[in-house]
Amino acid sequence: MVSSITRTQGNIRGLAVAESNHGETALNENLAFSLISLPATPLFGTDGIRGKVGELLNAPLALQIGFWTGVVLRNHAGETRPVILGQDSRNSSDMLAMALSAGLTAAGIEVWYLGLCPTPCVSYLTSMSEAIGGVMISASHNPPEDNGIKVFGADGGKLPQALQAEIEAGLRGKLPVTGGMNCGRHYSRQQLVSDYSQALKQPLQRDGSLQGMKIVLDLAWGAAVGLAPQVFMEMGAEVICLHNAADGDRINVDCGSTHLDILQAAVQEHHADIGFAFDGDADRVLAVDNTGRQVNGDYILYLWGRHLQQQQQLPDNLIVSTVMANLGFERAWQQQGGKLIRTAVGDQYVQAEMLRTGGMLGGEQSGHILCRHYGLTGDGLLTALHIANLVKQTGVSLGELVDQSFQTYPQLLKNVRVVDRDRRLSWQECQAVQDAIALAEAAMGDSGRILVRASGTEPVIRVMVEAADAELAQHWTNELVAKVQQHLA
Repeated sequence: MVSSITRTQGNIRGLAVAESNHGETALNENLAFSLISLPATPLFGTDGIRGKVGELLNAPLALQIGFWTGVVLRNHAGETRPVILGQDSRNSSDMLAMALSAGLTAAGIEVWYLGLCPTPCVSYLTSMSEAIGGVMISASHNPPEDNGIKVFGADGGKLPQALQAEIEAGLRGKLPVTGGMNCGRHYSRQQLVSDYSQALKQPLQRDGSLQGMKIVLDLAWGAAVGLAPQVFMEMGAEVICLHNAADGDRINVDCGSTHLDILQAAVQEHHADIGFAFDGDADRVLAVDNTGRQVNGDYILYLWGRHLQQQQQLPDNLIVSTVMANLGFERAWQQQGGKLIRTAVGDQYVQAEMLRTGGMLGGEQSGHILCRHYGLTGDGLLTALHIANLVKQTGVSLGELVDQSFQTYPQLLKNVRVVDRDRRLSWQECQAVQDAIALAEAAMGDSGRILVRASGTEPVIRVMVEAADAELAQHWTNELVAKVQQHLA
């Protein structure tokens, strides 16, 4: 690893020499030569750059991502100011953090390194400081062997696609380096995480505390292992923790927001009021009610939306969600006088639509929830605190609140593993799959809904079928999965 980083640092320094001696043409030629092989498809997906460590993601590539991220952020800001860097608990995160910091400092950027922290911590601190951007190392809910790099702008929001494209152009040798090549410095700023912790608690302290509540937290061996229990205890709750050590070998493995079985059993065993399951970087959360029943993002949006609606804090009674939002949720919200706008899957699209429309609440069924009253991006800890507070303030159990909300339509979601990246991302060119989708849509008519898409975070194609009748949903799910397996997997 050290030799790879050293070689790439030499390549980056060689870029400056090439620029001074031969101009931009030589610069781009040297950069292209220094790169490892990159896929023809875009590197940035729905949530940054993500892949298996040692294949797509390695130290030399991370160093150059850091370098070009620094160049693009500096050029966009018009000045050189710090970039905030955080990471989750994966074994590869240390390596990627060192490589990214080397690249950023090679671009003349000062790095404020937070160490282990949730993704929304990086977002918040970036927005509240002099930083020109932030970088989080995490593959969110993915397994331990994966990792990812998420980049934030100075406002704390996900980096706009135009700037992502500039970074990628640099990586592909199509962007010249401008400005000086002075080296930046790396500083450990772990103490800043306490500022984020205080920001989570401050809005709720006027409503009292969570005193008397028993809450189970599944921390997925990930980024929130230290922070989440502390915040909930400081708010007065009795806290029971699961998977609460930073463990890069086990992050997300049979636990957290993608595996709720253990949390459900723990809530029932301890007669808890509520349970929350976070993913590896704690930007999403799912809940378990007092009966042990799963409560997904659709229910969280509905319940929080009703609360904000009653407080007259929800402009136009608008909630922004994605194409995955259940029809039962949409129709129930409309009956409450509300409006639901759907976007493509990905919290960056939800955030963009919220900014466009002035919406204050949005999110995804998977547990990415954004409330602009309190934060800029999906934040699992913030969402969990507010849902717990809602239950406390109403004096009604989460189970009863869910019972009073809506019934979901049967919705089946199957993942088909498609390892070939180009084939996966160009799946829409497969006529056999398109014909199968058209046949299913014609057969179901208005009684159902189909969504097939390539995941932007995992090597899978997702097949979702929703119908008023469970057997109908099961039949067409099986048909479509078989077609995808036959022609693409």
